[in-house]
Amino acid sequence: MPPRNAGSAPDKLRQGREFYRRGAWEHAYCSLSLADQAEPLRAEDLEVLATAAYLTGRDLEYCDILDRAHHRHLEGGDRPRAARCAFWSGLILLFRGEAGQASAFLARAHRLVDGVECVEHGYLLLPEAEQQLGKGHNDAAHGMAQRAAEIGGRFADADLIACARHLLGRIHLRKGSVPDGLALLDESMLAAVSGQLSPIMTGLIYCSVIEACQQVFALGRAGEWTSAFSRWCDQQNEMVAFTGTCLVHRAEIMQLQGAWPKAMAEVNRACEPISRGGIDRGPSAAAFYRKAELHRLRAEVEAAEEAYRAASESGCEPQPGLALLRLQQGQTDAASAAIRRVISAAADPLERARLLPALVEIMLATGDIEEARSACGDLQEIAGKFGTDALQAMAAHARGAVALAEGEARAAVALLRQAFEVWQAAEAPYEAARVRVLMGLACRSLGDEEGSALEMTAARAIFERLGATAEINRLDALGKAAAPVHPHGLTRRELQILRLIASGRTNKAIAAELFLSERTIDRHVSNILCKLAVPSRAAATAFAYEHKLLS
Repeated sequence: MPPRNAGSAPDKLRQGREFYRRGAWEHAYCSLSLADQAEPLRAEDLEVLATAAYLTGRDLEYCDILDRAHHRHLEGGDRPRAARCAFWSGLILLFRGEAGQASAFLARAHRLVDGVECVEHGYLLLPEAEQQLGKGHNDAAHGMAQRAAEIGGRFADADLIACARHLLGRIHLRKGSVPDGLALLDESMLAAVSGQLSPIMTGLIYCSVIEACQQVFALGRAGEWTSAFSRWCDQQNEMVAFTGTCLVHRAEIMQLQGAWPKAMAEVNRACEPISRGGIDRGPSAAAFYRKAELHRLRAEVEAAEEAYRAASESGCEPQPGLALLRLQQGQTDAASAAIRRVISAAADPLERARLLPALVEIMLATGDIEEARSACGDLQEIAGKFGTDALQAMAAHARGAVALAEGEARAAVALLRQAFEVWQAAEAPYEAARVRVLMGLACRSLGDEEGSALEMTAARAIFERLGATAEINRLDALGKAAAPVHPHGLTRRELQILRLIASGRTNKAIAAELFLSERTIDRHVSNILCKLAVPSRAAATAFAYEHKLLS
């Protein structure tokens, strides 16, 4: 329980400082607030109170208290420390999207340190570097971050060093220097894990590094640092800030590893408003999107739609998940329009990489193999630039799916095997099982029915264990489509093509009518001739008339 009013102001101050040292943020906030009410706190203690306010979710109070600390430092003649307070106010306002106020605070900080040799110059380089990075000016951002790191080293400021190195790491990732970038991120994370950083900086570094690892699909790193982040959050049960973010990251890793019920439990917690100490903090848009994705995979359509809507209302683009949900529902026009819209607006290659697999899947489902092939080329180029295993697996999966649709089953098997081995090693069962379905289809195209059955059976077992109802439904549909409907072994698709052959249509015309590639129709025609044991299209037509297959 937070402390009551009993005790003198010095006692409350000592209690507050001790609670802060132990990471009991709510207790620290209450004790220091009581001490401040009894006797206004000094600037240094106001900074501590501000930090406790932030960590317990009192964002507005954080800025107000920090502004008081700023003015108290000015009264004491400590311009650099006053500038530090202004910097933090500006940074948090930037995070909240209040660019005007943020700019004013940062300009104030710059004015205060003009002509003064101090570490705050390095801090003020950070938002400028972020701005340059956001504009795609990687070299300018790198120069600023490098200067900030040098200033941090000169003044032995752990927070500035870690933040500048983490920024340098993200710049390297953006430029495609993934090993160098990850090494710098690891270095900044070591400072966070070992407790060398201030509490707010620790949380910011954790969140930003995990997000950066996910952006380049360095999934092993993301999982490792998410586990560390979870331990840090779990040690501080009075913390509100960063808790929701941690739950979402944890759910993402659990989903990847196939622990879907646990992932849903975590994301449900993240979607609940956090109420503590009179503060009510709502869930993040990312929490709703992750919840929607889990519902989509389990074919819980209404729940998925509701969560996607909540994510959108919270400011999150609900794609590509919503487009894939529409594809599940058979709304191919809606799915195509949505995924094309977001792809056309995505200039950043890593953002495109997140969307392109869905584009390939939707285009193949609608028969637009040409656009699917183009998307594959785009994804392969991005994977070649950034080179992480998961990106390479995504590209191989997409290329394998397109090769299969074009009738190149042998090429498809080789590509899909590459993807499967990566997902298997990453212990990502859902992704591995989806690849196995395509491998089963490729085996079937090559006449290896036993191999096809083994792949399909293994995939189904994983889907059933995960509760991936959407994929189970798809497998059932594939099974029905492949089942012979005639004693001569023709599938429904082959019978459809035989009737079009008998009507006099060319392979090119059949491909256009069925939204398939001409190469795919060639393969189907070859299979039909083989199954019917006839030498030509004319003989197949005669067979169809003789056996009354045209009605």
